[in-house]
Amino acid sequence: MSGGGHLGVLMLDTRFPRLPGDVGHAASFRMPVRYAVVSGAAPRRVVGATDVSLLQPFIAVGLALVAGGARAITTSCGFLIRYQAALQAALPVPVWSSSLLKLAELARPGVLTVDAQALGAAELLAAGARTDIPIEGLRAGCAFQRTLLDDLASLNEADAQAELVAAAQRLQARDPQIDALVLECTNMPPYAAAVQAATGLPVHHLMTLVHERWPALSTP
Repeated sequence: MSGGGHLGVLMLDTRFPRLPGDVGHAASFRMPVRYAVVSGAAPRRVVGATDVSLLQPFIAVGLALVAGGARAITTSCGFLIRYQAALQAALPVPVWSSSLLKLAELARPGVLTVDAQALGAAELLAAGARTDIPIEGLRAGCAFQRTLLDDLASLNEADAQAELVAAAQRLQARDPQIDALVLECTNMPPYAAAVQAATGLPVHHLMTLVHERWPALSTP
């Protein structure tokens, strides 16, 4: 592959606000992007236990994006790491389903997620990562978590930032050996700078992963 092209983004079926930095905001990317919604893929159907009935719709929409010229595919939810192998087998372009793919490259990472109860060994293994990586979630039932999982129409940005920073600080206090953070949730990157300032740690997320990997597509 060489020159040009665009990134295809498989989107969950949501209505919550998309801030700059969020995967659903086109200005978050330094390459052209095209979005396609997977109808019926509500957040709780994806974040909860694996819903195998959603796999074929994701593949179908991914194939349509590729047919339209997408040179790589990413998604709007880190929990789609569960479909990484199946999506990559079905689609003829690179698939970067989740920021969790970055974990295998890091020495002592920790993960911040929208729901720590739903993220475990199976998801880490699907990402090619160790299963002992420490994980911290948003406080159960907090406003930020409810906005994302219940697909609410409004988002309090200051509250969301405070909740994510608090989760990062809890994780750092629990495991001070962590030397990097990975944001599982694609709606967390708007607050990455605040997390880095609060913890002093480098913060990785889906947009950093995509921007690292995209240039390789132009290599002859």
